[in-house]
Amino acid sequence: MPSLSSRRLVVLGVLVVAGTFARYAKAAPAGESKIAVIVSSHAHDAQAIDPGMLRNIYLKKIFVDPQGHAYIPVNLPPDSRLRQAFSRAAIGMSELRLQNYWNQQYFQGVSPPYVLGSEAAVVEFVAKTPGAIGYVKPCFVTADVHAVLLLTLPAASSLQPAGACPDRATH
Repeated sequence: MPSLSSRRLVVLGVLVVAGTFARYAKAAPAGESKIAVIVSSHAHDAQAIDPGMLRNIYLKKIFVDPQGHAYIPVNLPPDSRLRQAFSRAAIGMSELRLQNYWNQQYFQGVSPPYVLGSEAAVVEFVAKTPGAIGYVKPCFVTADVHAVLLLTLPAASSLQPAGACPDRATH
């Protein structure tokens, strides 16, 4: 069982990551887009995830966290501009290249990440599913999830995710 001091370090780490997210999410320069990588706010041992680790989680090269809990990465539909931007920024592959990768993995018994229909569905699934990890526009982050990584897309990129953010007044 983790000691009280190690629990405090985990909580401190989560607060630092959340504070960093809040600072950068508000201060994005004009023309620059970000993608928030999210986990449940109820994750007991939430850890910061670096870009290399994120790539390996989404390619299912890493299946479990250091405590032995399974990672459950989720994707948006293949025609989603946010998914296309995420695939290039986080994984470094086009959708066609990823499709070829998953075709090869399938024959080795490895299935691709689950696909959910919308950013709202990603937030709901991640909030309720231990080990789930997803990505959304920063404006979709709620109190039920927190960002463990912010990916910045190039300002002039054709990968800029489109679509409106939810109206918080209706939530």
